[in-house]
Amino acid sequence: MTTGSSSASRAATADGGGISTFKGQDRALRADRLGTTGLLLSVLAATAPLMVVAGVMPTTFGVMGILGQPLLFVILGLVLALFSVGYAEMSRHVHNAGAFYAYISRGLGGTAGAGAAMVALVAYNSLQVGIYGIFGFEVSGLFATYLDMEVAWWIPALLAVLLVGALGWLKIDLNARVLGVLLIIEVALVVIFDVAAIADPGKEGLSLHAFNPDTLTGAGIGTALCFCVAAFLGFEQAPVYAEETSRPHVLVPRVMYLAIGGIAVFYTISCWAYTVAAGPSAIVGTAEKQSAGLLFFLTTDLLGETFTDVLHVLFVTGMFAAMLSFHNVVARYAFAMGREGLLPSAFGRTSGASGAPGTGSLLQTGISLVVVAAFAFADDKPTGDPTAPVLHLFTWMGSLGALGVTALMAAASVSVIVFFLRRGAAAAQFWRLAASALSVVALLFIVVYTVKDFDVLIGAGPGSSLSWALPAVIALALVVGVVQGLLLRSRAPERHARIGLGNEAFQLEKAAADTP
Repeated sequence: MTTGSSSASRAATADGGGISTFKGQDRALRADRLGTTGLLLSVLAATAPLMVVAGVMPTTFGVMGILGQPLLFVILGLVLALFSVGYAEMSRHVHNAGAFYAYISRGLGGTAGAGAAMVALVAYNSLQVGIYGIFGFEVSGLFATYLDMEVAWWIPALLAVLLVGALGWLKIDLNARVLGVLLIIEVALVVIFDVAAIADPGKEGLSLHAFNPDTLTGAGIGTALCFCVAAFLGFEQAPVYAEETSRPHVLVPRVMYLAIGGIAVFYTISCWAYTVAAGPSAIVGTAEKQSAGLLFFLTTDLLGETFTDVLHVLFVTGMFAAMLSFHNVVARYAFAMGREGLLPSAFGRTSGASGAPGTGSLLQTGISLVVVAAFAFADDKPTGDPTAPVLHLFTWMGSLGALGVTALMAAASVSVIVFFLRRGAAAAQFWRLAASALSVVALLFIVVYTVKDFDVLIGAGPGSSLSWALPAVIALALVVGVVQGLLLRSRAPERHARIGLGNEAFQLEKAAADTP
C-alpha cells in the first residue's frame, strides 16, 4: 500500500507539474446504489438457475452418465466456500470494480494484475456472449411452437444484444430490480417442480442413492466437475459492485456467503428432485433420451402442459437476466481497466446521471454484435446441421469463459495468501489462509481436468484443434496482459503503481495535488 500511495502522489506532480489532474466523480462509480438485496439479486441472476437446472443438469446426467450429480454440487459448494473465505476477507481491504485483477494486483503485483485483468475481460465476455446463442435458439423455437413462425435464431439474439446494451447504460439499482423480478419468478418455478417431484416421487420413492459416493465414478467425472463449476459462476461477482454499495466491507462478504450457500442448496435439492421424479436407476437413461427437454418432459407429467409452457417462456427470460448481469460485470471490468491505464482512458469514465460505466457497456455491446454476427454468417453456410453455429456459440464461449474464471479463482486464492503474509497477518488470518490454500489445490485440479477434457466440453472430436486452440485463447490473454504490465512498469511506473488501487489512487492523487 505504501508503494501504491507514494506512486500515486508522484503521479499527481508528474502528470501535471503539481496541478491536480483529478477529474472528479466521473472516475468513480456511484456509491449507495445497492443494498444487500439488490447486490444479491444482481449476483444470483448471473448464475441463471433455470438455465442450469434445465440445461446443465440433464447434460451431466445424460451425456456424462453421472448419477451422483447432487453429491457433486455438495462437494463443489464446499470447495467454493473455502475459496470464498479468503476472497471475502480480501473484499474488506480492497474495494475495486476490477475485483479479481485488483485482488491479484495487491497480492502478486501490478504485472500479474494486468495479466489477470485481460483474462477476466476475455472470460466474462465469453460467458456473456455465449448465452446469446442458446437464447436466440430458444426464442426461435418459441415462435415456431406457439406462433407457427420461422424466425432465424440470430434475429432475437441481435435484438437482445441491443436491449441489454441499453439497460447497461441505466442505473445499476434499476438493473437490479429487473434482474430481481426475473430471478424470483424462475426460482419459484423450479421450486414448484422440486416440491411436486418430492411430493409425488417415481416408483423408487424418495431415494437418497444419488448421494452415495459410489455414484461419482466413471470416465465422465472430470467433465462433469467442469460443468458443475460453470453452474456456480456468478457468485464471485459481488466484489465487482463494491464501489456501488454503501458498506462494501460488510455487504460484499455477506452476499458472497449467502450466494454460495443458497446456490449450493438450491442446485443440490433440484438435482436430487430429478432423480426422485425419474428414479435413480432411470434418470441417466431418461436424460439421454430427453436431453435438454428433460425438465419440460417431467413437468408435463407432474404439473401439466400449461405450467410447462410458462416454464419455456421463463427459461428465456432467465437467460436474459444472466446476459444482463454478465454485461454489467464486463462493463465494470472495462471501467476499472480504463481508470488504471490498462485500457484507453475513455473507458474509465462514467456516464451522465446514471453513473454507469457507459463506455464499457458500449464495448461489451460491440463485442457481442461482432461475435453474434459472425456466427449468424456461419449459419448461412450449408454445414448439414442448422443448429451447429448456435450450439457452438454457446458451448465454445461458455467453456472458454468457465476455464478463465476458474483459473482466476485459483490465482486470487494464491494472492490472498501472499497479501496477508506480506502484511504480517499470518497468525491472525491463519484459518482463512488455510482455507485459501485448500481452495488453490482444488481449483487447480479442476482447471487441469477442464483443459484435459476440453474436447468433451465443447463436443469436438478426438484430436480436434479446438480442444487446444480455445484454451490457448486464455493463455494468450494472460501473455498479452503480462506484456502490457511489463511495458507499463518500464515506461510508465506511475501508471503501473496504480494497477489494483482503483478510485483510491485518484483520491490519493487529489490529496497530493491539494497539499501545499
